[in-house]
Amino acid sequence: MTFRPARRGALAAAIATALSAPATLAFAQDSTQAVPVTASPVLDRISIVGGADAIRDVAGSAHVLDHDKLETIPGNDSMKVLRQVPGVYVTEEEGHGLFPNISIRGANQDRNSRITVMEDGVMIAPAPYAAPAAYYFPNIARMHSVEVRKGSSSIEYGPYTVGGALNMTSTPIPGEAQGRVRVSAGERDARRLHAWYGNSEETFGYLLETYQDNADGFRDLDTPQRGTENPGYEIQNYLGKFRLNTPASAERYQELELKLARDEKTIDETYLGLTREDYEATPYRRYAGSAIDQMNTEHTQYQLRHFIEVTPDLDVTTTLYRNEFHRNWYKLNDVDGTGISTILAKPDANSDEMSWITGANDGDLRGHIKANNREYVSQGIESRANWRIATGDIDHHLKFGLRYHEDEIDRFQWQDEYDMVDGSLVLTDRGELGGAGNRVTEAKTIAAFVQDRMDFGRLAVTPGLRYESIDIDRTRYADADRSTVSRDDESADYDVLIPGLGATFDVNQNWQLLAGVYKGFAPTGVGEADEEEAINWEAGVRYQDGAFQSEVIGFLNDYENLVGVCTASTGGGCTIGDSFDGGEVQVRGLEALAVYDLGAARDWAVKVPLRVAYTWTDTEFQNSFDSDYGAWGDVQKGDELPNTPEHQLSVSAGVEGERFGVHATANYVGETRAVAGSGSIPASEKVDARTIFDLSANYRLTRNAKLFATVENLTDETYVAAIRPAGFRVGKPRTVMVGAQFDF
Repeated sequence: MTFRPARRGALAAAIATALSAPATLAFAQDSTQAVPVTASPVLDRISIVGGADAIRDVAGSAHVLDHDKLETIPGNDSMKVLRQVPGVYVTEEEGHGLFPNISIRGANQDRNSRITVMEDGVMIAPAPYAAPAAYYFPNIARMHSVEVRKGSSSIEYGPYTVGGALNMTSTPIPGEAQGRVRVSAGERDARRLHAWYGNSEETFGYLLETYQDNADGFRDLDTPQRGTENPGYEIQNYLGKFRLNTPASAERYQELELKLARDEKTIDETYLGLTREDYEATPYRRYAGSAIDQMNTEHTQYQLRHFIEVTPDLDVTTTLYRNEFHRNWYKLNDVDGTGISTILAKPDANSDEMSWITGANDGDLRGHIKANNREYVSQGIESRANWRIATGDIDHHLKFGLRYHEDEIDRFQWQDEYDMVDGSLVLTDRGELGGAGNRVTEAKTIAAFVQDRMDFGRLAVTPGLRYESIDIDRTRYADADRSTVSRDDESADYDVLIPGLGATFDVNQNWQLLAGVYKGFAPTGVGEADEEEAINWEAGVRYQDGAFQSEVIGFLNDYENLVGVCTASTGGGCTIGDSFDGGEVQVRGLEALAVYDLGAARDWAVKVPLRVAYTWTDTEFQNSFDSDYGAWGDVQKGDELPNTPEHQLSVSAGVEGERFGVHATANYVGETRAVAGSGSIPASEKVDARTIFDLSANYRLTRNAKLFATVENLTDETYVAAIRPAGFRVGKPRTVMVGAQFDF
């Protein structure tokens, strides 16, 4: 196939084709709305699935939530989006969805540290090798699509093959002059703006975009100290894309695209939750001890991508990238040396410290607020080739990839001391710079993969092999000016081959069987633990017949060694950054997805999209041991993993007419344990089951303007979002937003 940039005359036909094509596992919301459409082949190269229509070509589990599906999901919450995908688990943290903890098929959820997270096909974690458990996640509300890959095909996107890969594609450069402004406002002084404009000429294209999001929080401070009783957040995001490409008459099509992005956040969040007793009495309370907790972040993204069509059957995409991330989370760490997790877990045994936290103690105790100040750099170059050839009767789709990558995390932290006076925090002593963490961890890696999809008629077999060579070094410093090294012999080296084999068989035009086996791998950084390894299996069936698509896939992740890494978000009680062996663990489960357009099937004048996603999961430690890793504790053989519900269910339904659309979603998450165990879950460790209903509606006034409204948590359910690291934290209450969208 020969790729050429879209001519203006062909653009209308391209748009019509794209909007009228039946979507696989996704549905269009409104055929009249402006969606950025471009004929650029690079869109397929930054995708990890290749679009909804390519799912049947993937030798493993794959899912796409396209632009229209994303617009039916209320709010800016990435967790609401990902709950639409079976086999994906998310643990809430602060209720807004700004800090998602994402797992795929039972992998460790803590800060997404066991999945490969990408934006536009490039790793987006601040330091994916040196410190994967970091608080940065792209704003899901500005994304054009979301893709998830699991199973044997995910070895293409390492290093975290133990879980899988998550890719978010940003707004593409449109094929003609086109733009959108989307504004909304709602409860708790919430205000959002998403605007973009772009254009393409024969050899040049560009896109300018901004996303702004501000809201007060929904928890009530005992004693406000920042001018508000409900600390919230502010987000500012700016993005620019600029493309140069050869004209349609060129012998070889080429593109060069520069992407620049800047993201700034101020989030008045805390690790400090409530005791069980206080949660049951006043779930939306926030203690005085967390009054000035705040995270400030700055993220800058640079990408330069080159695409060349060497021949009609061979193309190469090369990306040079750099991400810079700085964050400082200034939050309560302890009271007189007793950590907040310990205090909240045993408030009676720590009554004086608990009184200080609630603002009732004006005595000699001191609270310590830690400036978790860190800088990250992630950069590298990656080249990927796609080559289609035939050998006899066998068609091959070969993929090759080579990446050099380096990243680092620079911790330069301090801790300040505060009195509690009449319920307010009063600074008494500034901490020594670097005194609460002064070290640099660096990683240098080379990764390569090869994968070949071989088509034997109805049977397709896809073997693949990934190689990862990883060197990680950590240096600790003894003073603020870093003239003295206290320890520099901490290092870890990995050289690993990661094989995978997947296959699909088309029984007929409707039914397809799939199966795969592959090695799950995750580097675990510097520490005493071994690398995380597993042998993962999957098998299932897909069905498609017009307006109905479905799949059922069973999986088994058989861990040779499960690893936990100590972070403050796991509850502390260990040295941050240390890793712990969990030994053999089995995670087995069943994923089911069904998508049906009742209106299309009955030839109605309206669409009636229905979607059901279900996940059943069973987890089990295969050995007994004692661990200082807070999420495990004292493990007995047969214990279940924490943060992994047995049942998850997402059901959505909608009605879409020529000028209107209404969509409702119900998300059920079964009860979950915060600490590994078996049998009934102790009340102090139990996250109760809940069902959250969301609703969205829109009405098109003209071809270029529509009104919309959303309601999150329609029934105003009060539920526990999280227990760890320090007490019970409530989820978001009912939230109503209204807005308008203008396309031009």
